[in-house]
Amino acid sequence: MKAMKKWIFSLALLAAAGLAGAQEFNFTVRVNVQKLQNVDPRVFQTLESTVLEFLNNQKWTDDYFENEERIEANLLITVQEEISPTSFKADIAVQAARPTYGSDYSTPLINYIDKGVTFTYEQFQPLQFSLNTFNDNLSSVLAFYAYIILGLDYDSFAPFGGETHLQRAMDIVNAVPQGAAASNPGWRSLDGNRNRYWLIENLLSPRVRPMRQAWYDYHRQGLDVAPSDIATARAVMVAALEQVRNVDQVYPNTMIVQMFSDTKSSEILEIFKRGTPQEQNTVIQIMTKIDPSNASNYRAIK
Repeated sequence: MKAMKKWIFSLALLAAAGLAGAQEFNFTVRVNVQKLQNVDPRVFQTLESTVLEFLNNQKWTDDYFENEERIEANLLITVQEEISPTSFKADIAVQAARPTYGSDYSTPLINYIDKGVTFTYEQFQPLQFSLNTFNDNLSSVLAFYAYIILGLDYDSFAPFGGETHLQRAMDIVNAVPQGAAASNPGWRSLDGNRNRYWLIENLLSPRVRPMRQAWYDYHRQGLDVAPSDIATARAVMVAALEQVRNVDQVYPNTMIVQMFSDTKSSEILEIFKRGTPQEQNTVIQIMTKIDPSNASNYRAIK
């Protein structure tokens, strides 16, 4: 009997170990407090570990991820204001990357700061998430970006492969009650033109689908091919950038095009410093059009 119990216990441990490896993310989380006034600093230390556990231990998909396949991501919560002992306003910076085939280089998927996020948190309060239920603003914001990252990651491996995850991000937006959306900006179209609502609206818009195809081409047919055939990879990436420009022309001033530029500009500069003169001229024309604030950087490619 004891032997049987030990065997069952061993199986349980193996199952738990397997489940731990099945999660999708390897997040690093940091909470930075700019102007601490009244709240015990230990509250923010607990918040940091709570957010880390929420993002890394939640099962976000039905797919199994080996440990080495987990998506590397960073989350920085910079608390800007203590509204009350349990209410805060913060800027949340989100970064994620995926490896490229045949190299030790990781390409960025997102580099974005969600500013002025309001949330409530009491020390040791667990974060809970349900796809179609709004529990609190912080868990909904974190889950929203988890699905955005998954959508971008899956889109980079298969054309429109992230559709299910992006739809789930939209489900989170739709689950926020009207009163909660009014008191926690970022979920509605009227909260400006750069927020969570517009991010997922852009990604699911029919007008942006050519850009999502270009996202796949850029990564899977471009970056992943580069170690073995850099000339073909650069040609594919130039064509992908042309599709991004076309989307910008059809749907001007979109958040997703700006986010693409913010995320990919340094990478594009490095790749095409070694491009042909024709590729360099084309990239300069494209990127100065969709990212005019960095035009001088792109012109320096040549």
